[in-house]
Amino acid sequence: MLERLFKLSEHGTSVRTELIAGVTTFLTMSYIIFVNPDILSTTGMDRNAIFVATCLAAALGSIVMGLVANWPIGMAPGMGLNAFFAFTVVATLGFSWQQALGAVFISGAIFVLLTVTGVRSWLIAGIPRSLRSAIAAGIGLFLAIIALKSAGIVVANKATLIGLGDLKQTGPLLAIFGFFVIAVLDAMRVRGSILIGILAVTVLSWILGVSQFHGIVSAPPSMMPTFLQLDIVGALHGGLIHIILVFVLVEVFDATGTLIGVAKRAKLLEEGKPNRLSRALLADSAAIVAGSLMGTSSTTAYVESASGVQAGGRTGLTAFTIAVLFLASLFFSPLAGSVPAYATAPALLYVAGLMMRELTEIEWDDLTEAAPAALTALAMPFTYSIANGLAFGFISYVVLKVCTGRWKTLHLATQIVAALFIVRFAFFAN
Repeated sequence: MLERLFKLSEHGTSVRTELIAGVTTFLTMSYIIFVNPDILSTTGMDRNAIFVATCLAAALGSIVMGLVANWPIGMAPGMGLNAFFAFTVVATLGFSWQQALGAVFISGAIFVLLTVTGVRSWLIAGIPRSLRSAIAAGIGLFLAIIALKSAGIVVANKATLIGLGDLKQTGPLLAIFGFFVIAVLDAMRVRGSILIGILAVTVLSWILGVSQFHGIVSAPPSMMPTFLQLDIVGALHGGLIHIILVFVLVEVFDATGTLIGVAKRAKLLEEGKPNRLSRALLADSAAIVAGSLMGTSSTTAYVESASGVQAGGRTGLTAFTIAVLFLASLFFSPLAGSVPAYATAPALLYVAGLMMRELTEIEWDDLTEAAPAALTALAMPFTYSIANGLAFGFISYVVLKVCTGRWKTLHLATQIVAALFIVRFAFFAN
């Protein structure tokens, strides 16, 4: 049955290899079951329901990726987009989490439509590579400031806006310890280093008595507080139109880049040979819609899937294994609820650092490429908004190309996105 479903021999792999690859990928991405509830619960959403939604969305997305596309790629609610959901859409702009879920649903529906019609490929081809890299790096910076703030390492300062917190306090010290645990283990190529770091800080916080232990295993909690609670009509509010645009853009860049990058490493996109990229693109876009119905932010392909590919994963059996493990995680909700913010903060900070590697892909010798890219990355943390970073980047890119006589190099997609952001500032700035 497994041979028929996943064509193991055709891909030169075995059941044992695929299972090991699935476990490997799960260990590297399972931190999301702790981090996602921690971030989204700041909006007022029920933490336990988010935990269930996270596990189910990851399981469903991975199953679809495995069975439909037969690719070894794990799916789960994406880092960066969950922060945008919680800290920009809800906390800063003041929309309800129900409206934010509605925006995720609409963006997912648009994403499916763009994929089916082929517009997604056209849009990806039209967005400058430097801006794509800057978006990833900027989201990394945004995650970094969130992590440092939640750990108490960075605090508000009336004179300088931000300043250094009290590093003698238990929270910051535990966060610093957690970061070094993760970094050292990852440097030593230990699988699941991020998860180990989170658990190490959590256990230490229990021993020190600064957080409470709620248990490890129990029946899964109810998902009803978030299930089908999205407000689609409310998401059509004028002020959320640009939010939907940002969701779509980030989903397009993040998911497509991850899918192509991991697939190339697995040799699933060799020139002249048939591939299942179109199915994989459809699987990841459909997962966003399903995740919003369950009650979580956008689901996307995980770059951590590269660890499973490195372990030999070549088929959808790897993704199916990841799905089964996420379903098994449903019974560990007490453990997830026992994880303090300063245990997830070092994980966020470490992931942020990895995302900064994208800065090397920017054409720094060409100022019409470098300046918009820099604005994109810098505006995200300093305006506390991924949306503003995208807007600054696209608008400045078009302006600089036009003013330097290079307007002919502009792709229509870039011009359209820049125009939409100008309309946003002109009519929906508040």
